[in-house]
Amino acid sequence: QVQLAESGGGLVQPGGSLKLSCEFSGSIFTFYTMAWYRQAPGLQRELVAGFTFDDKLNYENSVKGRFTISKDIAKKTLYLQMNNLKPEDTAVYYCKATSHYSQQETWGPGTQVTVSS
Repeated sequence: QVQLAESGGGLVQPGGSLKLSCEFSGSIFTFYTMAWYRQAPGLQRELVAGFTFDDKLNYENSVKGRFTISKDIAKKTLYLQMNNLKPEDTAVYYCKATSHYSQQETWGPGTQVTVSS
């Protein structure tokens, strides 16, 4: 059974940077499409950045040029480098794995990112 564990969140000032990690376990990493989502208080969960089935990249418009998604297959880890953070980036960030075969989705518990001076 797939398990995901996010880390790297915290409190950062506007303009600062954070790098989130999502450790994958319980199955074969390359059998899954990976993505980062976030949910701010009172708002719906939204896609931040993700890989497509054929490994192309998607970014939410407001993070283009500031956030970079990447993955290390050997370490079974997904990353999100976040630069020039803004207060509106404050949210709980979640990692999601989608099976290529069953389309079953697995979510991590999330990591809090707070951007404030």
